[in-house]
Amino acid sequence: MKSSTDPVQNLAKLIACPSVTPAEGGALSALEAMLSPLGFSVERPVFSEEGTPDVENLYARRSGNGLHLMFAGHTDVVPVGDETAWSYPPFSAAIHNGEMYGRGAVDMKGGIACFAAAVGRYIDKNRDLKGSISFLITGDEEGPSINGSRKLLEWAKAKGESWDAAIVGEPTNPGKLGDMIKIGRRGSLSGTIVVHGIQGHVAYPHLADSPLPGMLMLLESLLYPALDNGTKDFQASNLEVTTIDVGNPALNVIPGKATATFNIRYNDTWSDETLMAEIHNRLDKAAGRRKLRPGKRAPVNYELIWRDRPSHVFLTHDNKLIETLTSSIESVTGERPQLSTSGGTSDARFIKDYCPVVEFGLVGKTMHMVDERVAIADLETLTQIYERFIADFFA
Repeated sequence: MKSSTDPVQNLAKLIACPSVTPAEGGALSALEAMLSPLGFSVERPVFSEEGTPDVENLYARRSGNGLHLMFAGHTDVVPVGDETAWSYPPFSAAIHNGEMYGRGAVDMKGGIACFAAAVGRYIDKNRDLKGSISFLITGDEEGPSINGSRKLLEWAKAKGESWDAAIVGEPTNPGKLGDMIKIGRRGSLSGTIVVHGIQGHVAYPHLADSPLPGMLMLLESLLYPALDNGTKDFQASNLEVTTIDVGNPALNVIPGKATATFNIRYNDTWSDETLMAEIHNRLDKAAGRRKLRPGKRAPVNYELIWRDRPSHVFLTHDNKLIETLTSSIESVTGERPQLSTSGGTSDARFIKDYCPVVEFGLVGKTMHMVDERVAIADLETLTQIYERFIADFFA
């Protein structure tokens, strides 16, 4: 079997590249070497922005008449952590007991390896491509996601590219291959609350104004009541307080400032604008309460700072794309996948502005962990699913 049609060989070549974000590490070159012999034209634009590292990306296309299918993903990986804790070196692609070990094995070099193999097999059987296939691959998904897919999509559109559908090869399955297709994602919105008080001695609290009681009231107002009870397609929106800090090492000093950060994963009950308005309204009401601040007449002196670039909630409604992938999975595995909007964000949040998009890839149990690994059998199964999907999509 040619290496470009063998997902195991493809993945071994990709894992061997230490492409810890934002380093290219040779991974895009390895992918280009797989795609060029299949007739793909390959471009590798580098994008920059002040204050962020330059990132190299890859766009490859093989053109034909008919629909244009995009496969999207990333070759960058998270750091390996404690390398001595790994059973095998994290970039060795070692195989043991039917599993390949390595950083990126499931998130998401494995998905890329399988799709490249599936395309190779499809082209071997169908010399004339019935449509166009493109690979949109970034090196900035695990990083700040500033110089990656967002700019790559804009760049490609400016060149005249357009797509009819996209599949993102992220690891979507929680237990076994065929469990789940992601047809949407919750939005993500982050903010920082700063409460200003007056620093002083704990023995003379009347001369100070601790920011902590006010902060507690503000945070309580964000946590209760719940933002919503969920919708038909999404679980309930959830706000998590991720840090609370006063920067105070002394036991006998009332701090002068408290800071808290939070993140909200929200469903289609909200837009980022309506959710921001709800948070402002809750904080303003809570700031005037005196529950924890007896004798304080002025409201809590706070400011709310929103983090840049919220991720918008979205849901894909394209029946052809969803049903074609569903039937492909069912025909290969015998399982009918659940349609889900669970989990975190992905680059699908950028792609949905250009074409309908779904996500389907490997089992994600070991992603980002020490000893990240994938079953060799799953690589072959996923390749078969992707090949069936390509054939049925263009049919």
